[in-house]
Amino acid sequence: MKNLLNKKFCLLGIVVFLLHYSCTEPLELAPISSIGANSFWQSEQDATGGVIGMYNQFRNMASRSLYYMGEARSEVMSFGLQNADFRIKYFENDMNEGNADLDWLQAYRIINYANLVIRNVPDISFPDEDKKNDLLAQAYSMRAFLYFVLAKTWGDVPLVTEPVEGYDAQTTFQERVAVSAVFDLIKSDLNEAINLFPNNEFPAGRAMWSKPAANTLKGDVYLWTGKTMGGGEADITTALSALNEAKSANLGLLDDYSRIFDFDNKGNQEIIFAVHFSDFESSNNMYSDMYINALDIRDTYDQQTLETIGTPGGFNWWAPSATIRNQFTEDDSRKSASFLEVFSNEEENTFITSIVLKGKGYSEGGTRRFLDDIVIYRYAELLLLIAEAKTALGQDPSTEINMVRSRAYGENFAMYEFANGSQQENDEAILQERLFELAFEGKRWWDLIRFDQAFDKVPSLQDRVGQNYLMLWPITLETISLNSKITQNPGYEQ
Repeated sequence: MKNLLNKKFCLLGIVVFLLHYSCTEPLELAPISSIGANSFWQSEQDATGGVIGMYNQFRNMASRSLYYMGEARSEVMSFGLQNADFRIKYFENDMNEGNADLDWLQAYRIINYANLVIRNVPDISFPDEDKKNDLLAQAYSMRAFLYFVLAKTWGDVPLVTEPVEGYDAQTTFQERVAVSAVFDLIKSDLNEAINLFPNNEFPAGRAMWSKPAANTLKGDVYLWTGKTMGGGEADITTALSALNEAKSANLGLLDDYSRIFDFDNKGNQEIIFAVHFSDFESSNNMYSDMYINALDIRDTYDQQTLETIGTPGGFNWWAPSATIRNQFTEDDSRKSASFLEVFSNEEENTFITSIVLKGKGYSEGGTRRFLDDIVIYRYAELLLLIAEAKTALGQDPSTEINMVRSRAYGENFAMYEFANGSQQENDEAILQERLFELAFEGKRWWDLIRFDQAFDKVPSLQDRVGQNYLMLWPITLETISLNSKITQNPGYEQ
């Protein structure tokens, strides 16, 4: 009976989360908020520990789920050498309420940590008030980001702004609220965060929220509401202002595109915010699902291919699609840094598969470890967001686009230099540039929605024009069955 209760407890739409305990632990354990109110939230050390716990939970989500939500349904991924299994329904857009397996559990776990910080930290005495404000700002930023992800994925979602204090139905069963109300909170949280951050600097490693990261998120949010929710020129103007503020921080493009993602180059000058991965702290992240196993290495691969692969590892569960691979030119340095096409010389250079090189990690003792940081925002994307906002406001985006292209094409840049065109032409160029620059970084699906191009660009959606409900995800049946106030997204009802 206890195991059944635990399963239900873990799958509630809004749930009590236990610090340092998994959902296999007994329900009699007190929730973190009950522990914290009396004995935990007493000192600066407690507050810092609560924020670190928030990031630890965020890493669990960033390990794979963010990629599933942000890119898997686009045209970027396809079949690899192994059985793509549950991933097939993502890139073939064949999801329904019966096979939906991604829920919002992880996101609300992180939100609960943020809520605990926001509720309790103001009452703690700090020797340095700036440190307190910085911790609060990080919690507000995290909550804003998570609700942004939830709203883009499911639309209307439960809105929880207080720590869950117990197991009563009123607390744990909440209905979905209008997505507009969710964005009201997101924008409010971001303004609060930006005002609280004591300076415009980055923390060591750039793996925590900062004022430049919050301003980048603000620009992303206001571009979304400006282009998809009727916010129009006012929201996009706000977006551009926030993005330009973020641009004033200590940022720059690395000369070598491939070095952005390397394990030994974490927290480099191009990073705005990344999720930290390290040995003994976390297991392999999503990039291990896109590489190649030793059992799939053949002696018919040419020497250059074998050298590029290096130590094999992970599994080729899914792989970069021909749709994306065929759009890159050989002049684009991002191609060889992003993926590798594997051929066998056995039968006239037969194509075998492709693997993702971003996030390929490092080799140690004959084992490949996929522990590169997951980048949430970086400078090149900031430039392209500025270009997007400028285009929407009728301004010239050439400077920002050409900064990105100049690095990508190097000595061949003159052949690819961007010239300002119509708004439609500029939008198409920016969307294409984002594909090349940000491939396999968890951005493409949301880009396609923001530019209203999903039905045009994704092969599995091209014969489904008008079925706009597909832009959102179905809610899992377990979530619905365990919370009577949760209703399915229209179009997915069986």
